[in-house]
Amino acid sequence: MIREIMRHFRARRDECFFWRTHDGAELDLLIVRGQRRHGFEVKRTDAPRVTPSMRSALADLHLDRLTVLHAGADEYPMGERIHAVPLTKLLAMSARL
Repeated sequence: MIREIMRHFRARRDECFFWRTHDGAELDLLIVRGQRRHGFEVKRTDAPRVTPSMRSALADLHLDRLTVLHAGADEYPMGERIHAVPLTKLLAMSARL
């Protein structure tokens, strides 16, 4: 899945990172391009919720945006700078690239 996200955003390996704190907060993928920071979380649920890890990533990494890819069918805002996107939407977009 991480490779699909990287391909969709045409991210180079040197722009991509996994992030984890000593306290256990983590982010599946961080893409840093210039001054822009875009975080990604992949959730198997169809109704993801904002987690403490997401809040930590937003604050600690100064993310411009956090995208939560999920198993559901709907795209919706989850909070300030946090957006839920169906995994199928990303996969369909990636297939066209």
